[in-house]
Amino acid sequence: MSFSEKVHLAFRRGETEAVVTMSKAEIVRAGAVGDAHGEVSARYNLARVALRRGDLRAAANQARHGLAVALRAGDRGLEERPRHVLASVARISGDLTRARELYRENIALNEALNQIKGVHSEYHDLAFCELGLGNLDAAKELFAACREGVFRNGWDDLVPYVCVADAALASAAGDHVRAARMTGAAESAFAALGHVPDPDAVADLAAVRDTTLAVLGPAGFADQCARGWLLDPCDGVGG
Repeated sequence: MSFSEKVHLAFRRGETEAVVTMSKAEIVRAGAVGDAHGEVSARYNLARVALRRGDLRAAANQARHGLAVALRAGDRGLEERPRHVLASVARISGDLTRARELYRENIALNEALNQIKGVHSEYHDLAFCELGLGNLDAAKELFAACREGVFRNGWDDLVPYVCVADAALASAAGDHVRAARMTGAAESAFAALGHVPDPDAVADLAAVRDTTLAVLGPAGFADQCARGWLLDPCDGVGG
């Protein structure tokens, strides 16, 4: 198993210290032999850890270092993940206009690289920018495109994020019962994969939970969330 595969699995399982240890060792190894791919991958994963810890400055610094390595290597494919992190930093920090611009640029890059899964993944993040900016119709279109691609292509690792999107849309539309239910569906989908949500998804679910709790109350929220744990995402999402 390659470094990228090992570190990806460790991050998804929430093994943060293992990710840091592996990534720092990979930076040393890659630097010694001039392996741009290895260094960019390692810095990307250190940036993800920084995002998980809430250290946006460190995340941006690692992403910029990785992007600089990619640019020196002249490999556009290596640029994509660092650019994604920089967009995520902008979104999490609340600069949604800048984040929207960066996500659109990264969608174009993924399209040029024929990375269709990457395109749909960025649709998800761009949709949250549109939602935060009050552009509900644009968010709905982007979430629908992402959802269709995820289920059509069988990208199981993205199913929980489709549920997060559905919960956020329901919350924005004032359907708090559905928002609570889809929060439960998202939690169940992450648990089924044994994955820890990405930092932005954690923040998105927390926002939905806070709004929905205020309307339904703890007991009502817990009841609907429990119902969501029993949903099949393929049937429940988008309904």
